[in-house]
Amino acid sequence: SEQGATHLVATLADLKPADAANVIQDLPPERRSEVVAAMDDERLADVLEEMPEEDQVEILGNLDSERAADVLEEMSPDDAADLIAELPPETAAQLLELMEPEEADDLRRLMVYAEETAGGMMTPEPVILPADATVAEALAHVRREELPTSLAAQVYVCRAPLETPTGKLLGLAHIQRLLREPPSALVAGVLDQETPYIHVDATIQDVAAHVAYYNLTAAPVVDDQGRLLGVVTVDDLLDHMLPENWRDQTKPKAR
Repeated sequence: SEQGATHLVATLADLKPADAANVIQDLPPERRSEVVAAMDDERLADVLEEMPEEDQVEILGNLDSERAADVLEEMSPDDAADLIAELPPETAAQLLELMEPEEADDLRRLMVYAEETAGGMMTPEPVILPADATVAEALAHVRREELPTSLAAQVYVCRAPLETPTGKLLGLAHIQRLLREPPSALVAGVLDQETPYIHVDATIQDVAAHVAYYNLTAAPVVDDQGRLLGVVTVDDLLDHMLPENWRDQTKPKAR
């Protein structure tokens, strides 16, 4: 209780985001505000993603608008879109205007879809490559430190444009398969073109059955034209399927 906010933030830096979120949730309001103010935007974004929506809304609402927009930019787009949807419409519109246009456009696009659909769960930032990409290039992309594990398990080969919504999705390549190929080989030569894609309007139950049936960590989401819109990762799927208070029920107990 006597530890300074800066020192507490340094202590939290050694914890997983979910564990740090649990600590911050249990702090008194004034103490919580001090700790949040002392955290950098990227770390705060990681921690917010692990909190229940009501805590996210409270913490974001206590930030000045400029910083709130910066933190939203650091969050994964699907989590940021869910959080924006919980805010009062005037606040949401203001924050979207303060964000970088490209980041804000991603969120607006995600917010069009119902929350309980593939479109509402997907992230629009998978690893997307052109048809002439080599295995070496694909492996270089998935080695990026900031890329979540669930998104690093496979890459998606599409026609231009290579940002979602892309041109036609040609297929996906599993990293385990790519590791067995020569670095100079083309990714397009080892595509999995047999696993079906998920339509953007698919329900949570449909997505869960698809992921379980094909043993996927992430499933590509397409529109009627076969364009890649994003991917649903297994962690986001579980987040939507578990009870709303599952985070409180799974808090680690003191030892």
